Amino acid sequence: MRKLFGTDGIRGVAGQFPLDRKTVYAIGLAVAHSLRKQHSNPHVLVGMDTRESSSEIAAVLTLGLHHGGAEATSTGVIPTPGVAYLARTRGFAAGVVISASHNPWQDNGIKIFGGNGYKLADAVELAIEDEIFARLSQTQEPEISSTTAPEVDPTLPAAYIEFLQGQVPDLRLDGKTIVVDCANGAASAIAPQLLAHFGGDIQLTHVSPNGRNINDHCGALHPEVVAREVVLRNADAGMTFDGDADRAMLADEHGKVVNGDGVLLIAARDLHARHCLAKNLVVATTMSNMGLESALRSNDIKMLRAPVGDKYVLEEMQRNGAVLGGEQSGHMLFLDRSTTGDGMLTALIVLDILQRSGQPLSALTKDLKVFPQVIVNVRVRQKQPLDTIPTVVAAIRDADTELHGNGRVVVRYSGTEALARVMIEAESEQVMQHHANRIAEAIRAELGV
Repeated sequence: MRKLFGTDGIRGVAGQFPLDRKTVYAIGLAVAHSLRKQHSNPHVLVGMDTRESSSEIAAVLTLGLHHGGAEATSTGVIPTPGVAYLARTRGFAAGVVISASHNPWQDNGIKIFGGNGYKLADAVELAIEDEIFARLSQTQEPEISSTTAPEVDPTLPAAYIEFLQGQVPDLRLDGKTIVVDCANGAASAIAPQLLAHFGGDIQLTHVSPNGRNINDHCGALHPEVVAREVVLRNADAGMTFDGDADRAMLADEHGKVVNGDGVLLIAARDLHARHCLAKNLVVATTMSNMGLESALRSNDIKMLRAPVGDKYVLEEMQRNGAVLGGEQSGHMLFLDRSTTGDGMLTALIVLDILQRSGQPLSALTKDLKVFPQVIVNVRVRQKQPLDTIPTVVAAIRDADTELHGNGRVVVRYSGTEALARVMIEAESEQVMQHHANRIAEAIRAELGV
């Protein structure tokens, strides 16, 4: 069982285990040694988001990589999918991103991609973990004065921007007003240049990172912010990204949020109409609304569900030969275009569909009838298997019995935070709220902080 790697890399509070300097240095060493099993002189690409801790973590990690026998080149601030793309297309042995995605600025993380642009296999992560823990007992903490950030290659972000623009070569936004919330994160580094290429009135917000304002009441975690701006500015649509821009949420011209379920529906129907939806299949997650499944069925499109986490969506897609998958949270996978979720790519694809259809965003999602859904988060001190806690098992069983097929109960731990998430979907909001609170209280009583 992995102890450091979650569903999206290693994550924690910057400066504390596992993101203290000693551990970060050990991570660099272990990654370099892992790569040297396949490459005599591995070259690693390092990118980061805008957190104030990102540069120091990158510097310490680079020192570990160097001492482990690997070279490092930096993109500077860039979205996570940019590193995955560049690692795959520029001959790097691996790509590393210093980011904690949607988490607050105090947190940070380390995500690792192989030279193929995909996240590492579980077995590789486990082997890297084993070396990290072995070295922690003997490795001295490096002097910060001895660390320097890797050299930045300014041509790399430009290559990623060119790739994105090439995915929608006919897109023009002339006559359109689009509000873009960059979350004071990695999107801030490329959105101005990227979007200026398509014309139109691009109104950028939260594009002034200061190291501590990433995701702060903005971005994909707060899509209502861009939705409100769309109405205030009389715009045609809005798009908003998380801190490392690997996911996107949208807002239609009326200020209604369009989450990942809506994007999956729009993209699936477009691909289906152009006979490009492999096997007429979409992969969503256990959190996706039952209304999405129903809407897709009306177009004879089958939907499979994977566990939450883009890593698991990808595995299910590869297992079944799907080209489209995603999460309600806005992680979208277009496997015929990219190896990982890419918020910028997602937004551009939807804008391209809007242009080709000649319809507003609201029209493309009007028949998505969303079942009432509630999510209750419970902060926990440990992630004990929930099926070993009798009171939690009983509360879940009671909810399933009362819903009797007219709703869903999903209870799981977050893969990136110390949280248990209770999601219930039902036609009755009263029943839904009652059982969500009851299950949450059972978890809180046993594991709450």
